[in-house]
Amino acid sequence: MADNIEIRIDNKAVEEALLKVASKCEDLRPLMKNIAGIMADAVEENFEQEGRPAKWQELAESTIKKRKKTNHWPGRILQVEGQLATSITTQYDSESAVIGSNLEYAAIHQLGGKAGKGKNTKIPSRPYLNLTESEYTEIIEETKQNLF
Repeated sequence: MADNIEIRIDNKAVEEALLKVASKCEDLRPLMKNIAGIMADAVEENFEQEGRPAKWQELAESTIKKRKKTNHWPGRILQVEGQLATSITTQYDSESAVIGSNLEYAAIHQLGGKAGKGKNTKIPSRPYLNLTESEYTEIIEETKQNLF
């Protein structure tokens, strides 16, 4: 079983807005639920656009060849059968909103690295758990709405 991998988004503006809300509110669950929803929408859009703001690296010719043999090409990057995309879940409580996947191979696609037998295959990072500036802004606006 793989160890948990945690990716923290370090965005000072989001953190400051959340701290302001925390000082004025007792129950942040509704806000955290909305933030989790914003993150889920962002990840869905990342899969749809195959990376954003920058596109993911194209598949290797060897991968395309394998996919053709199994009738999975043409197709989408990171979506042979859709398991990774459908494994994305959110959790939230009164203090946090979290998004991720429990699939063992999820981290290698997010972060990149060596995989396969003997770790001879280099997998490029294709960050699907990624927020754009517009999503950070949306989270800040959602947070500000909870101040009033």
